[in-house]
Amino acid sequence: MSDLNEFTAQLRAGLQGDVFDGIFDRGRYATDASVYQMMPRAVATPASIDDVHAAIEIAREHQVPVLPRGGGTSQCGQTVNRALVLDNSRHLNQVLELDVEARRCVVQPGIVLDELNRQLKPHGLWFPVDVSTSSRATIGGMAANNSCGQRSICYGTMRDNVYSIDAITPDGQSQHFGVFDKQNALAAGQAALIEPLMALGQREADEIRARFPDVLRRVGGYNLDALLPDRGANNLAHLLVGSEGTLAYSTAIELKLSPLPVNKVLGVCHFPTFYRAMDAAQHLVKLNPRAVELVDSTMISLARDIELFKPMVEQFVRGDPAAVLIVEFAFDEQDENLRHLQLLDQMMGDLGYSWSGDDERWGGVVEAADAALQGAIAEVRKAGLNIMMSMKSEGKPVSFVEDCAVALPDLAEYTSKLTEVFERHGTTGTWYAHASVGCLHVRPVLNLKLESDANTMREIADEAFDLVLRYKGSHSGEHGDGISRSEFHEKMFGSRMVESFAVVKRTFDPDNLFNPGKIVNAPRMNDRTLLRYPPGYSMQGIVNRLDWSGYGGAGGGLQGAVEMCNNNGACRKLQGGAMCPSYRVTRNERDVTRGRANTLRLALSGQLGDDALLGDEMAETLKLCVSCKACKRECPTGVDMAKMKLEVLAARVASNGVTLHDRLIAMLPVFAPWLARFSALINPLSKISFIRLLLEKVAGFARSRALPVWRRDWFSETESIGSGDREVVLLSDTFNTWFEPDNLRAARHVLSATGYRVHIATSGDSKRLCCGRTCLAAGLVDDAREQAMRLQKVLWPWVERGVPIVGLEPSCLLTLRDEHLSLLPGDETQRVADNSFLLEEFLQRETDNGRFDNAFEPLDKRVLLHGHCHQKAFDLMGSVKSVLSSVPGLQVEMIESSCCGMAGAFGYAADTAEVSRQMAALDLLPAVAAADADTLIVADGTSCRHQIEELGERRVYHVAQILEMALPASS
Repeated sequence: MSDLNEFTAQLRAGLQGDVFDGIFDRGRYATDASVYQMMPRAVATPASIDDVHAAIEIAREHQVPVLPRGGGTSQCGQTVNRALVLDNSRHLNQVLELDVEARRCVVQPGIVLDELNRQLKPHGLWFPVDVSTSSRATIGGMAANNSCGQRSICYGTMRDNVYSIDAITPDGQSQHFGVFDKQNALAAGQAALIEPLMALGQREADEIRARFPDVLRRVGGYNLDALLPDRGANNLAHLLVGSEGTLAYSTAIELKLSPLPVNKVLGVCHFPTFYRAMDAAQHLVKLNPRAVELVDSTMISLARDIELFKPMVEQFVRGDPAAVLIVEFAFDEQDENLRHLQLLDQMMGDLGYSWSGDDERWGGVVEAADAALQGAIAEVRKAGLNIMMSMKSEGKPVSFVEDCAVALPDLAEYTSKLTEVFERHGTTGTWYAHASVGCLHVRPVLNLKLESDANTMREIADEAFDLVLRYKGSHSGEHGDGISRSEFHEKMFGSRMVESFAVVKRTFDPDNLFNPGKIVNAPRMNDRTLLRYPPGYSMQGIVNRLDWSGYGGAGGGLQGAVEMCNNNGACRKLQGGAMCPSYRVTRNERDVTRGRANTLRLALSGQLGDDALLGDEMAETLKLCVSCKACKRECPTGVDMAKMKLEVLAARVASNGVTLHDRLIAMLPVFAPWLARFSALINPLSKISFIRLLLEKVAGFARSRALPVWRRDWFSETESIGSGDREVVLLSDTFNTWFEPDNLRAARHVLSATGYRVHIATSGDSKRLCCGRTCLAAGLVDDAREQAMRLQKVLWPWVERGVPIVGLEPSCLLTLRDEHLSLLPGDETQRVADNSFLLEEFLQRETDNGRFDNAFEPLDKRVLLHGHCHQKAFDLMGSVKSVLSSVPGLQVEMIESSCCGMAGAFGYAADTAEVSRQMAALDLLPAVAAADADTLIVADGTSCRHQIEELGERRVYHVAQILEMALPASS
C-alpha cells in the first residue's frame, strides 16, 4: 500500500467514526465559503474525543497536517487545507454542562449556535455572539475565528464570552486553558508550554500595545494581548480564541451566557446617500442601541429580486434609499424601548432628515415594534452576505477586504476612500453589516476565473489595508485571517509582531501539524492554484436538456447555475424551513445541498475524473435528494438542486438507460387506467409477503412499505357542473384520479357550490392528461416534454379565454409553474403557468378580489396542517391556512416540519425507505402523535397523506374535503 493508503487504513482501524478518502468525499470538503479550494488528504467524522486523540496521533505519525472543521462557512479560507479534515459537527455536538444560576455552560466544539440557544431558551438564557450564520456555525468554529455578531457593541466578541477551553495540543496532550495560575500550570505539567508564552508577553508588552489597533473589532493575528503582564488575570483560553485551529484542537469550551432579552424594537433609518448614513452612525450609537446594522441600496435591490425576501423588504424599506441603518433597542421595559424609538426619530430630525426633505435631506425612521416585522427584518439582515452573492453574472462580490474596522468618526471618510479604490480598479463594492462598531462588510465585484481579476484582488487589498493603517483600524474585524489576510500581517503589525506570532506557533506546534499556512507562513492570497477556479478551470461539453438561460457559462447556463453555490451552508440548518431534509437525518456533507452542488461543479469541471457525472458515486451523491425544492426558495443564492438533479438523471438515462424501478414509476399515468380496472385483484396481491419480496428483489420497491390502494370508483367525471358565470378548469391529476378520487369530487363540489362553473380538463381522446411529473422523477425528460406539450395544448384555449386552471396535487399543479418553463420555454407556457393555481391559492385570490361567496358553515374542529414541500417552496402555505381559517369555528395550526419523507416514490424505494421514515420521525410524526383523536390532520400532498396514514396511523384529509364538510347541507 502507498503511504496515503496506509494512513487511511490506520484511521479506519483506530476510529469509531467514519473515514473518507475517495475523491468525491474529499472534494466536498475542499472548499468553504471563501474563494479558495484545497483538496484534503482524508476526512474523518470523529465519534468521540478518543477518536480525535487517535486521529491526531496517526496524523503525527504520518506527518499529515490536521484541520478541525465545523460548519465550513469561513470567509477567508481558514477551513480548507491539504490535511486530514476532522468534521466535528456530526457527532461532537453536545452540551456537557449547564449551570443556569452561574450563567455558564460547557459544550463540545461541533454544537451549532442555534441548537445551543434552543436548549438554553427554556432557562431564559442565550449565547449572545449572534453571527448571521447561526443556523450552521459551530461553537468550535466561532471560537477558532473569534466571531463577533451584530450585537458585539453590547456583548463583545467571542473572546469576551469564553471562560476556558479544554484542548488537545499537537503533541497529543490534553490541556486546560483558562485563567492562568502559575502553581496550577506547573502542577499540570504545562510549564514547557506556558512559561515561554508568558515570557513573550513580558518581553513584547510595549510592541503589543503599540501595534494592536484600539478598536473592538480586532481579530487579526494571535491575541498576544492576553499575555500582557498588567492584565491582572491572564486567560490563556483567549490566546486560542481566534487562532483558527493552528495551535490546539478544542474539545470542550466553557461559555459565558447572558439573559435572553424579553423586549426589543427596531428603527429603520433611511438615508439619501451612503456617505450620510455612515456619518450618522457615530451619532446614533449615543442612544445606547444594542445594534446598528447597515443595508445598502445594492443589497436592497438584490433582495427585492429574490422571491423569499421581496415581501419582507417591502415591509420596512420606503422608497429607494441609498442605505438604511437598522437600529435595535432591547431594554428590559418595552416602554423604554418605545421611548428610544422616539429619541431616534428626534435625532434623525436633528440631523436634518425628514420624509418631505429634498434629495440631500430626504429620510426618516420606519418603526418596527411588531415581532413579525422584526423577524422579517432579521431574516433579510442575516442573509445579507448571501443576498449579495446572488448575482448571476460571472463576476461575484469577493471577500478579502470584507470586514476591516475603523473608529466611528472615521467611518464615512474611510468608506468614501475605499469606494474610490474600487472605482480606480474598475469595480464597485456592496456594503452591509455592523455600523455600530465601524465594521462594514464590503465585497468588490470580481471574476476570479480571470488572471487579471485575481491580480486586481491583490492590488485592492494592498490599497485597502494602507487606508486601514491610515485610520489606525483593524484589517481583520470579524472573519479572521485564513489565506486572504495572513500574508498582510507584516504590513499591518510590523515584522517584530509577526515574529512574535511565529514564536507562539512554534511553541504550540513545532512540527507545523495544525492547519499550516494560516496566520503565519501564509501563501500569497492571490495564488491561483489555491483558488476555487484555478488556471485551466473550465466546463466543456455539457449537454443541457432544460432551459438555464438565466445564467452564464457552458451548458446553456448550467455552469453558472451550479457555480451559484458559494458554500454559505444555509442548507445545513437543522430546524426551521424545509431545507435540507436528508441532511437533517444523516448529518453527512454528501447529503446537503452544498455537498451535492460542490460535487456537481467538480464533476462537470473534470476534477473528479473521467465520466464522474455518470458514475455510481454521483448517483449516490444525489440519491437522498428528494427534490423538495426547498433550496430553490431557502438557499440565499437560489441553488435549485432539484432541477440540477434532473439534468444528471437525464444524462444517466441517455447513457445507461432506465431501471425497471424508474420505468414503472415513470409509466404510472400510462398503466394506471388498466391497473385500476383490476383493483379487486391487485390490491390484495400487493399485501402478500411473497409478492412484496418479489417486488423488492425485481423492481426495488421496499417490502416494508404499503403500496397505494387502487380505487375501483376512480374519478371519471368529465361533464361541467355549476351554474355560476365564473368558470374554472379542474385538473384531474394522476394520483387523485386513481387513488383518492374523493378529493377531486370534493373540490368540484366546493367550487360549484360557491358560484363557479367547473370544467374538467380532458384531451378529447381516451388518453389521460399528465403533467409529466413521474417521468421527470425517472430522468425521462423527453417523455416528460411530450406530456407537457400535450397538456399545454389542452389548457391553452382555456387560458386564452382567461379561465383559471385549478389543481389539487401540489407536485403536479406546480410542475406547470416550474419544470414546464424549463421544458417548454416561451410565452404560452408562461401564460399557462401564470393562470394555474392550487385550490386554496385560487380561493384566496378570489377572496382578496371580492369574488368568492363564502358560504361555509361553522365547523368546530381543530386542524393540524402539514405543508407539501412544493407548497412551501412556492410560499403557498399562507393561502392554505387562510382559506381553512375562513371556515367559522375551525382552529388551524401548522406543523413546523421539513419534508414528510415520502417525496413521491422516494419512501417506497428499498434503498431509501429507512431514510424516509427517519425524515418523518424528526418533527412530523411527533406532532401527529401529540394531537388528540378529534383533531383533523390535513395535507394536500398525496405522498404526505400516505406517509402520515401509514407511519402515524391517522386518517389524513385534503383541504378540499375539509371545505366540503363546511358546506351547507343543501349545497
